[in-house]
Amino acid sequence: MKAVVITRPGGPEVLEYREVPDPVAGPEDLLIRVRATALNRADLLQRMGGYPQPGPKPAFEIPGLEYAGEVIAVGERVEGFAVGDRVMGLLAGGGYAELVATHYRLAVKVPDVLSWEEAGATPEVFITAHDALLQCGLAAGERVLIHAAGSGVGVAATQIAKVMGASLVAGTAGSAEKLARAAELGLDLGINYREQDFAEEVLRATEGKGVDVILDVIGAEYWERNLRALAVKGRMVVVGLMGGTGASTNLGVLLQKRLQVRGTTLRARPMEEKAAATRAFEKSVLPHIASGRVKVVIDRVYALRDAAEAHAYMATNANFGKIVLVAE
Repeated sequence: MKAVVITRPGGPEVLEYREVPDPVAGPEDLLIRVRATALNRADLLQRMGGYPQPGPKPAFEIPGLEYAGEVIAVGERVEGFAVGDRVMGLLAGGGYAELVATHYRLAVKVPDVLSWEEAGATPEVFITAHDALLQCGLAAGERVLIHAAGSGVGVAATQIAKVMGASLVAGTAGSAEKLARAAELGLDLGINYREQDFAEEVLRATEGKGVDVILDVIGAEYWERNLRALAVKGRMVVVGLMGGTGASTNLGVLLQKRLQVRGTTLRARPMEEKAAATRAFEKSVLPHIASGRVKVVIDRVYALRDAAEAHAYMATNANFGKIVLVAE
């Protein structure tokens, strides 16, 4: 098969589109012809040598944390899937390829209304966002702040928070255009982080009370302002560290407000946990995608062989929604 291989740590130029051996499917696996996959920030980190695929080092390092495609073979112990099914799901790596093999419990059938490009852009961000909000115990009527509202996870989280009954969904982004587009998806309060202090804006909008839940992809740079923006008994989940890893803080704020802060990842979790997150998404979010209430937003589509160009574009932070790769 053809795949995009990371030949060495470095910039987009280290990605090489080449022939590699086909994956081998086990008795509980699906063998899938990939029609589309999508970029995630983890792919850029992996390319630069900072986020290797969990488990034994593969012979060929192929990025890609999600896929959508057709089942072309099923293992003897697979249940609920057949050759020809349209499926999508999470991967630990290997999505930038013409074929993938994956455990059937990590696969979800693609609704008829979704194109291959939309399906390929769905699993990682929607499962990540839904799982993160569930970990925070988001309840109907609570207020939420979502950072990077124009990112793949941000776009997904904004809509999922609305579906879960949030009374206020605030979000940050670096341009008025991104905030306007996020408002079309349900964002109630848009905050331009280049021009405004998001903690002050949140407190102003909530009459000094703050938000109950924060979904953060920035980390250290936003730490203190996040604590200011949280309400008493607020919860924050950190799903990314684009703004650094090291922060000093006044721990007294945690005590005074009785805050809960947790970190989460999805890629390195045991298969059982990823399967549970997949089934939760399938039950609570996928029906809203199928109905059209929740939108899969695609910014640009590239051919798989042009993955290096797609990586360079993602590094500019210009995208709103997902950047998709389609197999030829």
